[in-house]
Amino acid sequence: MTPAPHPGCAVILLPAANPAALPASAAPALRTADALYATAGVEESVALAAGAKAAPEPAELLAEAARGAVVLLAVARTERAAVALADAGAAVIEPELPPLLHAVAVMDTLRSPGGCPWDAEQTHDSLRQYLIEETYELLDAIETRDRPALLEELGDVLLQVLFHARLAAEDADEPFDIDDVAEELVDKLVGRHPHVFADAERIHTAERQQHRWEELKQQEKQRESVVDGVALGQPAVALAAKLASRTERADLPAELFPRGDDVGERLFRAVAEAKRAGAEPEGELRAAARAFADAVRAAEAAARADGADPAQLDAEGWRRYWP
Repeated sequence: MTPAPHPGCAVILLPAANPAALPASAAPALRTADALYATAGVEESVALAAGAKAAPEPAELLAEAARGAVVLLAVARTERAAVALADAGAAVIEPELPPLLHAVAVMDTLRSPGGCPWDAEQTHDSLRQYLIEETYELLDAIETRDRPALLEELGDVLLQVLFHARLAAEDADEPFDIDDVAEELVDKLVGRHPHVFADAERIHTAERQQHRWEELKQQEKQRESVVDGVALGQPAVALAAKLASRTERADLPAELFPRGDDVGERLFRAVAEAKRAGAEPEGELRAAARAFADAVRAAEAAARADGADPAQLDAEGWRRYWP
């Protein structure tokens, strides 16, 4: 029968992404170790830096572990020495995932067999409504300056990104994963900021950077029209503002905006002219709508304070209590 290992014995699993980084939770075991070994899978430079010797055969390792605190560095729980020491009862210290990678791992677990049945049934299409809802909840947190809500809603939007990336990784024909998403983003950011990441013309204003961004995007995507790439499915106010902004960079004059008198043309014209005047129509309209909602609540509260039922107010009653 194999003797029980010393209480200070441990197997320290090194993170695959950065095998030179020892988990912080391994510090106590390393400080009290009588002997430090590394399996054959650990890079020699990492073992030397840690002061670890090559691990002996499992039987010899277990015999030494019965006499003192033996700590073993390993890259996988399945390596022979790691299996022997862990199965004998030594503590196993897992690498600590950064929170972002932990979130990816949680999403993978939820979507995998044995995970969450609801998550397993979702598709890109079924998740669309949640992406829209979470985006608007994030906007609400920004507009109300609610910091705790901002933290939470950013996480909810991140979940949508992780979820869609996981679904994409399962595609049989054109799979990609969250790493591909991140790589695509990095390439885009670096490519569209040559003044930062390459020896290119220096840009000193945000306005010039925005103009240069659009020029690079046009070249990159080989668009035939200045309005190519504008998401036509976005809310109408944001869409009109985007079209006004895009066409302004092409020097399209405001006199060519729709000039009819129907509601849609008048609304488009108002939004487009506001955007070109430097306003943010979506934000301005939302602020006005919020102010109106607050006024309605204030009038209702005033009516209640006066003993009136807000649900029974007529036009004159609304005028009486309007703030």
